[in-house]
Amino acid sequence: MKYALPIAAGYFPVAVSFGLTAVSAGLDGWLAVLMSLIVFAGASQFVGAGMFGMGVGGWEIVLTTFVLNFRHFLMSSSLSRRLPEATTKSQSALAAFGVTDETFAVASMSGEEKLTPSYLYGLNFTAYSAWASGTFVGVMAGSILSDTLKQSLTFGLYALFIGLLVPELKRTRPAVTAALCSMAVSGALYFQPFFELGSGWMIVGATIAGAFAAAVLHGEENEQA
Repeated sequence: MKYALPIAAGYFPVAVSFGLTAVSAGLDGWLAVLMSLIVFAGASQFVGAGMFGMGVGGWEIVLTTFVLNFRHFLMSSSLSRRLPEATTKSQSALAAFGVTDETFAVASMSGEEKLTPSYLYGLNFTAYSAWASGTFVGVMAGSILSDTLKQSLTFGLYALFIGLLVPELKRTRPAVTAALCSMAVSGALYFQPFFELGSGWMIVGATIAGAFAAAVLHGEENEQA
């Protein structure tokens, strides 16, 4: 649980911001809290709330968030290889539910060869509790805070990702390659004049391109390591 406290400290203000954003977009407060309880994916929730505010249909929101969250299949599959052989399917499924970018990063960098279900439960559900409680606080505060303060809280999400990314960039070359390639592709997609592309698709394209570049350029050296 102690390994999740920095994540929980980062999640809480971002979740407050999500609660404020969701209510501002027109979602009922109980729906915003329910979304955090059953989805538990910050970027997708922000995108979903924004699309709901623009009047986008339900299936388009589901498809977009599915694409954004597809990486969780890969992260869960990667962590499942480090679970003890005696781990049951229900234990694996419960541990997989709470996997996020941040908890995956912490679990992946663990020095232990095997990750016990109890370790993942403590890591994931401490972060989950902070996210759900933060959303509830955000919903309750929606009618009190000014619009300027609501918008300033959204910067917490970027600060959280930067805080997790920088140490990884110092440690591994593939992370540097993936980050640089993703930034280049994201910028190219944003400024290209040929067609319009939603921000969600730009994120997906940049993520795939960065991962592909890192795999191609560093795959062989990782196998040797």
